[in-house]
Amino acid sequence: MFPASVFRLANGLTFIHQEIPTTPVVVADVWVRAGAKVEPEPWFGMAHFLEHMIFKGTAKLLPGIFDQKIENWGGVTNAATSYDYAHYCITTATPFLEETLPYLGELLQNAAIPDDEFSRERDVVLEEIRSCQDDPDWIGFQALIQSIYQHHPYGRSVLGTEQELMQHSPEAMRRFHRTHYQPENMTVVIVGGIAEEPAFELVSRTFNNFAEPSYDCLHHQDFAEPIIAGIRRQELYLPRLEQARLMIGWTGPGVEQIRKAYGLDLLSVILAEGRTSRLVRDLREEQQLVQGICSNFSLQRESSLFTITAWLEPENLEQVESLIRLHLSDLQSTGVSNREIARAQRLLCNDFAFSTETPNQLAGLYGYYNTIAQAEVAVTYLEKIKSFDIQELQQLAKEYLSPNHYAVTILKPY
Repeated sequence: MFPASVFRLANGLTFIHQEIPTTPVVVADVWVRAGAKVEPEPWFGMAHFLEHMIFKGTAKLLPGIFDQKIENWGGVTNAATSYDYAHYCITTATPFLEETLPYLGELLQNAAIPDDEFSRERDVVLEEIRSCQDDPDWIGFQALIQSIYQHHPYGRSVLGTEQELMQHSPEAMRRFHRTHYQPENMTVVIVGGIAEEPAFELVSRTFNNFAEPSYDCLHHQDFAEPIIAGIRRQELYLPRLEQARLMIGWTGPGVEQIRKAYGLDLLSVILAEGRTSRLVRDLREEQQLVQGICSNFSLQRESSLFTITAWLEPENLEQVESLIRLHLSDLQSTGVSNREIARAQRLLCNDFAFSTETPNQLAGLYGYYNTIAQAEVAVTYLEKIKSFDIQELQQLAKEYLSPNHYAVTILKPY
């Protein structure tokens, strides 16, 4: 049973509320379907840049006032942008939510995006891009997803490039904002020490002043789901690289096939989470061919991502890739054991429990799922994870983790 209440306001905004009477803290988390996926060409990087510009004030609110007010009330703010969403969060003592949430609502609905602040903040974003380009793991990951997704938005950097950012204008960003920051694209989640009625009244009062939609905004294209035929291989040579990287990736199902996505979560743990997982035990513990190896499944709205990453000496690259392919073949031919499934289920269920303990975590969980699917899907995770058997996981490995169809990115030192 879903523990929170879900409402649809008259203007189309979704409001989710869960009271936790024992905590003196309340979290307001606002999620917008305005991530990098909806950026049209040539506005790549716009969604993340807008996240920065949201805090630069409105006609009623000067730049810096929001942060000053939140800090004066002892609150904390945070924001993030990904492919499927942008979100903005306030954590504060319960009595101060009524004082602070209207400021965030004003910024989100009526961002001014001033010309002078636009130029200054662009320099901040450009520096963020440059700092990422000093991180070999970021470089390798970006190269891998570009190889996997190619023309799909998931293959671009959320940050955009320096060249793309220099082409943006304040007016274009205002159009992007007025198009996507509308109530039908927005979920407001309130979790913590506030009852339902005052929370509902506060949200209804706060989020009722949206800017007039922009109907002349450029629109993004719809893309077919990426398909990897054969092995897509690329090698990058980086200076000052102490260890080589082997990065392998596959596409997985999006939220429309959520059960299959959860199954790949289990396979990720079976392959490379913990010392007794297959790849860690074989390649790191027993043969000592890698210093580290991990796998990860990242759920996305349209086409999820499954990756295996190893840190190793360059001379072991070919052998390790071959051994990973053998493990995948074995996964498909022999399957997994009940013991492996039970271990993976236990780890994932514990991780889920640990990640849903605080108001921040719960608000994020509900907002994320309501943005990419429906909020109620969030609480089906444990039940579904516990229901997989050997045959179903073996079939998922055959369907999605081919040893003959994947993208691989290799990083080597100069």
